Amino acid sequence: MERIFEQMPIVISSLNVGFIQTLKLFFVTLIGAFPLGLLIAFGSMSRFRPLSYFAKFLVWIIRGTPLMIQLLIIYYFPGLVLHNPVWGGGETGRFLAASVSFILNYACYFSEIYRGGIQGVPIGQEEAGLVLGMTKSQIFFKVTLLQMIKRIVPPMSNEIITLVKDTSLARIIALQEIIWAGQAFMKGSHGISGAIWPLFFTAVYYLIFNGILTMLLGHLERKLNYFR
Repeated sequence: MERIFEQMPIVISSLNVGFIQTLKLFFVTLIGAFPLGLLIAFGSMSRFRPLSYFAKFLVWIIRGTPLMIQLLIIYYFPGLVLHNPVWGGGETGRFLAASVSFILNYACYFSEIYRGGIQGVPIGQEEAGLVLGMTKSQIFFKVTLLQMIKRIVPPMSNEIITLVKDTSLARIIALQEIIWAGQAFMKGSHGISGAIWPLFFTAVYYLIFNGILTMLLGHLERKLNYFR
């Protein structure tokens, strides 16, 4: 026990570095996936059939294959097959590849949530807006969008919580996120080896962060109750 207390500052410092990487990947994914998901949703609902088919095919591929495989293909395919290592080397390249993989994956999931939210708004409201002389863009932003947001908050909340845990998959391409940092002490890191207890501390990081997100998303859902 005394040895654990001596190692604690080293472990916490390493886990903090890994958790910062996890947070960066989490927020970059959300920033990219929210707008891209909306574009894919518009594409899948488009009356231009080639665009609609392409968007639906993309969503089918991404949702039908594991995120881990997508990470491996996006990171290794350019260098091994095209002989053009676009991601470069080092931690920066791995982070860029992981970000692209996560953004594309979650954008496709978000697109289906967006599509369900948009199509769930009664068509009569759009017709009423047209009767009042509103343009289609005005109807979308002033009528459809607000009601869509209310409808999609619960499923979006689930996906966001899942994203927090999915960031751990980035270690498959050696991105040094928090679980990578915790697992390193089992193999030998900073003079510590054979220690499994740091992994339990990584779980605490996830629990605290997910708890904060759950409270914030719950607060947002309550704020949107005016549509009831």
